[in-house]
Amino acid sequence: MLEEFLTQFFRAFVIGGAICVIGQLLFDVANLTPAHTMSVLVVAGSILGVLGLYPLLVDFAGFGAMLPISSFGNTLVEGAKEGAASGGFWGIFTGLIKQVSAGVTAAVVFGFFTALVFKPKS
Repeated sequence: MLEEFLTQFFRAFVIGGAICVIGQLLFDVANLTPAHTMSVLVVAGSILGVLGLYPLLVDFAGFGAMLPISSFGNTLVEGAKEGAASGGFWGIFTGLIKQVSAGVTAAVVFGFFTALVFKPKS
């Protein structure tokens, strides 16, 4: 039991860390802006999701593959697939919104309350 937990923890750490290292290398070596780096990771997660590889990565690494921003791209792809299967062309868009609405709403709400508490730099 403990050995299984430690193995899962190690896999999550290594895969999540590898994704973050890729992002840091894009930022430092390729001199991409943070927005470009984030976009590259989201698109990479989307491409891996379309190819069916990101779910395999999640099965292997668990939360280590679900936490980084690349998972957001995979979530978008999964929502679009489910929406297209149930609602055709327009289902693609509703599927996208359904999959990510909770996360986007939380980001907006927490960002609002954070802006109320802290003074933004100008």
